[in-house]
Amino acid sequence: MKEILTSYAVYNNWANAQLLNAVLKLNEEQQLSAIESSFKSIYKTFLHMLDAESIWWQRMKLQEQINVPSSSGIVNMNEVANQLLQQDKLWAEWISHASENQLQHVFAYYSSKKEYFKQPLWQAIQHIFNHATYHRGQIVTMLRQLGIEKIPSTDFAHWIRQHR
Repeated sequence: MKEILTSYAVYNNWANAQLLNAVLKLNEEQQLSAIESSFKSIYKTFLHMLDAESIWWQRMKLQEQINVPSSSGIVNMNEVANQLLQQDKLWAEWISHASENQLQHVFAYYSSKKEYFKQPLWQAIQHIFNHATYHRGQIVTMLRQLGIEKIPSTDFAHWIRQHR
C-alpha cells in the first residue's frame, strides 16, 4: 500500500506542477475567465483543489478547527500554485515516512456537511489523488476552450514512462 501511495503522491505533485506551469504562462484574464465547468474558472478550480488537499491534511492531523485556504484571501494564481505545490509536498513527505500501521489507521472526521465518518487513512489519501486527477481533466478542457493548444500531458502512464 505504501509503495502505491508514495508513487501517487509524487505523481500528483508532478501532474499539478505540469498544469500549473502552463496556467501561470496565461494572462490573468485567461486564468479568471468564466468557463462552464464545476467551478467558474481555472483559478477557482485550482483554488478548490488546494482547499480539498488542505482540508484533508488538517483532518488527518486531527485539527479541531479546519482552516480553508480560500477563506484566507488568496488573491492570485501564483499564490494558489505555490500553496498547492507546497501542500502536495507535505503529502508526499508524510506518506514516504508513514508506516503501514499509520496508513491503515482508521480516523474519524466531519465532512463539510457536518456528517460524521470513519475510514482508513489510505482511503482518504487515495481519494485526494483521485480528486485532483478529476479536476486536472476539467482544467485541460477549460484550457482547450480558451484556445490553448500546448497542454502538457498529466497521464499517470506518461509520468511512469518518464520516471522509470
